[in-house]
Amino acid sequence: MIDFNIEKIVPICESFGLTLDDTAKARLNTYGNMLVEWNEKMNLTAITEPEEVLYKHFLDCLLFFKNVDVKQGAKVIDVGTGAGFPGMVLKIARPDIELTLMDGLNKRLIFLNAVLDELKLEAKTVHSRAEDGGKNNEYREKYDIACARAVANLPVLCEYCIPFVKVGGQFVAMKGSAASEELAAAGNAYKILGCEKATIICENLRENEARAFIIAKKVSQTPPKYPRMGGKIAKSAL
Repeated sequence: MIDFNIEKIVPICESFGLTLDDTAKARLNTYGNMLVEWNEKMNLTAITEPEEVLYKHFLDCLLFFKNVDVKQGAKVIDVGTGAGFPGMVLKIARPDIELTLMDGLNKRLIFLNAVLDELKLEAKTVHSRAEDGGKNNEYREKYDIACARAVANLPVLCEYCIPFVKVGGQFVAMKGSAASEELAAAGNAYKILGCEKATIICENLRENEARAFIIAKKVSQTPPKYPRMGGKIAKSAL
């Protein structure tokens, strides 16, 4: 079994008020092992070296709690969750979160359900494209937070994610070094879809590893015509 040395990031988490107890540390380590093991038979991540997983996956996701106010029992949807980032990490650190993991590829959800079962955690997994899920009344405007990491350019991502957020909730996009440029191009999308102007918070995982959280509060309902269907979102971003 690989040791992902979770202890190395504990002081960083404690510096912004997040405590990783023994259960959380063990669960992160198990998750990392399952990620590496399953990655041998399906494409889940290009990052498999333990130190890289620790920082580029685990710490990257845990910084969410430094920059986003996640209330007790918050309803969170991770749109295009992939291998479970950030949603699974958020749930491990804060089991009180009511989590939905949505992805368009069912094989990823098979992996995530296996992880949830192994870690004895509960979350809803939904096999759906974001634009279909955003039209579904079961999920539309039902969440305190919609988040996404490494899914699409921000103007497109806004249309994928904002329809899931209830008025008063937040859309959180996790981005890399081009975050400022993406945000500059997405102002119209935020406005049309019901959010106020977004703020950007920049972080460094390690030296020269830029990360950013782009956070916007939803202040009005998303017009019923959004999200659009098919390839319209990507072909003519708002």
